[in-house]
Amino acid sequence: MAKKKYSHTDVTFQRWIKEGRGAGRGRDYKPWLTVRDLPSLGRSHRIFGHKSQRTHHLFSDLELAVFLLLEWQTTTLEIREQFPLQRELTIEIAEQCGIPHPSVAGVTQYMSSDFLVTASQAEFPKFAIQAKRSEDLVKPRVIEKLELERQYWQRKNTPWFLITEKEIPSAVFQNIEWLYPAQRGEIATSDLIHRLSIYNHHFAERPDSTIINIAKSLDVAYALPVGESLREIRQLLAHRFFIFDLYKPFRKLTPADLVPLDTATMEVLQHVQN
Repeated sequence: MAKKKYSHTDVTFQRWIKEGRGAGRGRDYKPWLTVRDLPSLGRSHRIFGHKSQRTHHLFSDLELAVFLLLEWQTTTLEIREQFPLQRELTIEIAEQCGIPHPSVAGVTQYMSSDFLVTASQAEFPKFAIQAKRSEDLVKPRVIEKLELERQYWQRKNTPWFLITEKEIPSAVFQNIEWLYPAQRGEIATSDLIHRLSIYNHHFAERPDSTIINIAKSLDVAYALPVGESLREIRQLLAHRFFIFDLYKPFRKLTPADLVPLDTATMEVLQHVQN
C-alpha cells in the first residue's frame, strides 16, 4: 500500500512560523514537524529529553536510536530535531543543480534535517544529521534530496552527516535504550555514592556472575521487591557511577566488565553537592 503524501500549504507554513516552529533554543525550541503532522508514518516516537527538558518528536526507530546516542554523549549540549532549512536557499540550490525541489500538490515544501546538534567539542561544535535506512539509498529521488540537504549545510559551513542503521550496533542501541529512562528523576549524589559502595562489595563476592543474576539474588536475600536491586544498579550505570563497554549487551555484563567511579571524582561530586 502506497504511503499517503501529506501536503502542507503556504498558509500552514505561515502559521507554523508564527507559532515559532523551527525556532527557539533548549527547552523553548519547537520542531518544524511533530508526530501529529505526519500521522501515517507509524513508527513515530515522542520522548522526553534530559538535556533539553522537553519532548522530542521523532519519526522512525532509526531517528530514536540516533537521538539516544546523542543524548548519551557527554559532549552533546543541545539537540534540535526536525530542523527546517531556509526554503529560499534550498530552492536556489535545486535550480542550480537541476534537481526538482520537493513539492506536493503544487506547493513547494520546506525541507528539514533530522537533527541539528550543538556540542562542546572543538572539531564539531555544531553539525547536522540525516538518518536514513540503507535500503532507501538506492532510490534516485532520495539521493537527489540528500544532495540538496548536503549542499545546504555546506553553504552554512556546518558539517553534515548521513547515518544509517549500519552505523549503530544493535547492542549499543539496546544498552542506551535500557539505561536512558533511569537517568530521569533527581537522585542525590550521596545516595548514588552510598549505593556504589554497597554494590561494589556484592560484585567483589561474585565477579563471574552476571549483574542481573546478582541483582535477583540480592532481592531474595534481603526480601526486596522483585527488580529493586537491578533498578538501583541500572541507575548507577545510567549516571556513570559504573563505566562499561557499550558494545557489550547489558544482559551479559558481569562485575569484571564494570569500572567504578574513582575516589577523586566522588570527592569532587560530594563537594559540589554540599
